Amino acid sequence: MLESLSVDSNQADNDSSPVVRQVCANGVCMQTNEIEAKLDEGNIDEAESALREGLSLNSEEARSLLGRLEYLRGNVEGALRVFDGIDLHAAVERMQPSLTEKQPSKKGRSRTESMHAVPQNAANLLLEAIYLKAKSLQKLGKLNAAAKECKSVLDAVEKIFYNGISDVLVEGKLTDTVSRAVELLPELWKQAGDYNEAMSAYRRALLSQWNLDNDCCARIQKGFAVFLLYSGVEVSPPSLAYQIDGSYVPRNNLEEAILLLMILMRKFYLGKTEWDPFVIEHLTFALSLCSQTSVLAKQLEEVLPGTMHRVDRWKALALCYSGAGQDKTALDILRKILHKHEKPDEFMSLLLAAKICSEDILLAAEGVGYAQKAITNTEGVNKHLKGVALRILGLCLGQQAKVSSSDFERSRLQSEALKSLDGAIAIENENSDLIFELGVQYAEQRNLNAALRYAKQYIDATGGSVLKGWRLLALVLSAQQRYSEAQVVTDAALDETAKWEQGPLLRMKAKLKISQSQHMDAIETYRYLLALVQAQRKSYGPLRSTPQLEDDKVNEYEVWHGLANLYSSLSHWNDAEICLGKARELIEYSAETLHTEGVMCQRRGQDNEALSAYVNALLLEPSYVPCKILIGAVLCKMGSKMLPVARTLLSDALRIEPTNRMAWYYLAMVHRDDGRIVDAADCFQAASMLEESDPIESFSSIL
Repeated sequence: MLESLSVDSNQADNDSSPVVRQVCANGVCMQTNEIEAKLDEGNIDEAESALREGLSLNSEEARSLLGRLEYLRGNVEGALRVFDGIDLHAAVERMQPSLTEKQPSKKGRSRTESMHAVPQNAANLLLEAIYLKAKSLQKLGKLNAAAKECKSVLDAVEKIFYNGISDVLVEGKLTDTVSRAVELLPELWKQAGDYNEAMSAYRRALLSQWNLDNDCCARIQKGFAVFLLYSGVEVSPPSLAYQIDGSYVPRNNLEEAILLLMILMRKFYLGKTEWDPFVIEHLTFALSLCSQTSVLAKQLEEVLPGTMHRVDRWKALALCYSGAGQDKTALDILRKILHKHEKPDEFMSLLLAAKICSEDILLAAEGVGYAQKAITNTEGVNKHLKGVALRILGLCLGQQAKVSSSDFERSRLQSEALKSLDGAIAIENENSDLIFELGVQYAEQRNLNAALRYAKQYIDATGGSVLKGWRLLALVLSAQQRYSEAQVVTDAALDETAKWEQGPLLRMKAKLKISQSQHMDAIETYRYLLALVQAQRKSYGPLRSTPQLEDDKVNEYEVWHGLANLYSSLSHWNDAEICLGKARELIEYSAETLHTEGVMCQRRGQDNEALSAYVNALLLEPSYVPCKILIGAVLCKMGSKMLPVARTLLSDALRIEPTNRMAWYYLAMVHRDDGRIVDAADCFQAASMLEESDPIESFSSIL
């Protein structure tokens, strides 16, 4: 029985393999010292003759062993000279007829397998010789030639084993040789720069019957996924010959890479191969590109306990849920991480928790604690991270100020918020998002000159490519009563903005027209908005999903509601009712529509109906400020007994929106009617000052 050298076959890929001392074949072993000496002298023919006589081998087999010996000794050029002296392909062709015979019935299989034992060993020796020739060419930098030789190994296997390689019919050594060749071929094509051939080699490796073990198959799948993600080459989907009816067929690189990586994750769960942390990193990148972090979260949840450290998995899950918009779930996970018995000082978790809290005024105080702890942990660390922590602290403080119960506390928190944001901008003075947030903070505190400066700075920093910068500039100008300049800014922004992005700008333009008493122009602007809505609906077709409705750049509900308010202000009651009905068809129960309904009733002298509408609005949205103000205004007219209730409602409205001029105005009316002249004067003065800096929309609407 023919055997190869007496070392592990995997050493063929290891340049630091120990010296081989003997070689065995046909039950005979011989020392390699004499053969190595002949090879050192360049006497390849004599070394071959010694092997043939000592081990009863033919010429191809002897040379294959000699080439393998030279390769393991590290003499790559010598190995290549030996391999060049063998007509390997002719030898494979000679073996093909004996190995491609159809297998007989089960009763005679054992005899047939014994008949094939010798040819399989011979085939393994010759195929390994071709493989080692490819490795030698690779080490010499002849990559195209190496890839062609490696490909010939697979071509030969397909000719010899036309039904694929079976565990039962093929010996392990031959399977190992084939597996190594299958794994090497795409790498050679990549190194040679032929990416189309590399893609074909990967597909051939995964779709043909090579009898690869799970670990080898996993390495190939991972390599192909990495190639698809990072090569920058767009490959075509699998050919129709490999597609099964009803099966999922990837349409592009990203989808195919995700499919491969999810198959690998499934293998990890089933214990078919060892856990590879790089796979989850690549999958994270791929799913993040297509905003499918919720899918990634599901994959992470299926990872078996002990595979990843629980804190690392929690942190990844929190990022996934945050990216998917499930902030409450993400924050619950982060609280587990930051528990005193886990990692209460984990910096990235503190930052993410603070960021989530900064977007909810009810969680702002909790976010301040996280951000302050993060800043404490940045001592001696990267300045950038300290800047990020200061920025988030400023946002949390700004949100906390909005729910403060006292004017003093609100003023203190606003001052601290600006101090934190100024500290952040000192570290990251080119951070455009930070510049924008400073502009909004100053605008909300009615420091309009500073807000205007930052709005212009943000537009310069972004080159005018971001819509919210133009909106902030227009709002600040409108707050300064510079309506014509605000309109010029809005028109300039419309020229720079794609059609589907123009909705907020057109709505702002309509409100600017209303502020200048150009009501017919405002109506025309709303009509154009409705035309955009119709075009947008046609682009989606008749079947529209909920995410599409939520992602509309032109919000149809807001257009109809804005028109209803406009017609109501002009006392065009029929038109207002029609528009309000259209708005209700889109959102049946809304505080905004009930508010408009109440305003219409109040203007027609129907105070009880108006009050009912306002109360219903507050039942839907208890913190809806416009209805609190108007309820206070209605109650103010009902006599002195209702003044305390009106004062409570208006004070609560000012707690939520301290810069609402109408709340100050009606509170002044309440104080006047209650005989508190000094308090009334102060409130009238506040209302007058705020009227001079009142924007056409709330500054918070652009966040």
